Amino acid sequence: MIKVGIVGGTGYTGVELLRLLASHPHVEVEAITSRSEAGLAVSELYPNLRGHYDELRFSEPDPARLARCDAVFFATPHGVAHALAGELLERGTRVIDLSADFRIRDAGIWADWYGQPHGAPELLDEAIYGLPEVHREKIRQSRLIAVPGCYPTAVQLGFLPLLEAGLIDPDRLIADCKSGVTGAGRGAKVPSLLAEASESMKAYGASGHRHLPEIRQGLADAAGGEVGLTFVPHLTPMIRGIHATLYGQLKADAGDLQQLFEERYRDEPFVDVMPVGSHPETRSVKGANLCRIAVHRPANGDTVVVLAVIDNLVKGASGQAIHNLNLMFGFNETDGLAAPAIMP
Repeated sequence: MIKVGIVGGTGYTGVELLRLLASHPHVEVEAITSRSEAGLAVSELYPNLRGHYDELRFSEPDPARLARCDAVFFATPHGVAHALAGELLERGTRVIDLSADFRIRDAGIWADWYGQPHGAPELLDEAIYGLPEVHREKIRQSRLIAVPGCYPTAVQLGFLPLLEAGLIDPDRLIADCKSGVTGAGRGAKVPSLLAEASESMKAYGASGHRHLPEIRQGLADAAGGEVGLTFVPHLTPMIRGIHATLYGQLKADAGDLQQLFEERYRDEPFVDVMPVGSHPETRSVKGANLCRIAVHRPANGDTVVVLAVIDNLVKGASGQAIHNLNLMFGFNETDGLAAPAIMP
């Protein structure tokens, strides 16, 4: 049994960590922090967790207490992990960061997109990008994990088989993506109000979104060189979910695309390549640490269309973080993550 801490436990990714870890056979939550809710019982803020964490209370961040944990999750806004990760690593505690603090390898690019200097550039060389389908062996040996963002997870998993095989033009990639409102976080914001978000749909960040450099970085690794990517996210009137519709232009004989995807993800417990002709739904992954993918070639032409769906709070955040934890500590990869999706 290992002990873990959660920094920033009152947001959606924090409560998802608690929900999933409640069924983990090898993990005990030792500490959960929140400056605004310090002293409040976790089960009072989140009654769905009654009976699981009745003795656990939110507390002020205390580096000494967190350092007594085997691992600490950061479910925080950007910049917070910069300040604490180094100290925890020095004390022997492993860090799994769900924010964007360590996802981008170039500190200058990070600063350009996040509007502030990188707070811990000395740790970037050590940080491992936590996409298990690509970096599984590095994750096993890592002390510092940068959990991928939700959009980047869906987009990369959809494009990877095609780029790795050299089948599509890396300069002409298009990612048309939709997200539920929980992607904006739990903070009170007018655009996230029911009367504002329901019965409507809109694009945002079309001229540049913070996830763009992260996605480009991962796709460039797969392609073996720089990529050209048009990425347009949209807000949709649902609570959870990411739907990514991805377009690539074939530049070589494609062969059997279905077989390509099935072979690439054959041994991946959290990627489901659907049967030929499928159109995966976001509700089919709600609450599950799973990416469902379907590949199409309309009219047998030179355009490939990949459909990828995930739950933004699970495979796109907290579930993927726990998958990384399992790899780091030698647990079964599916521990705490085996529950099927919730339907309807």
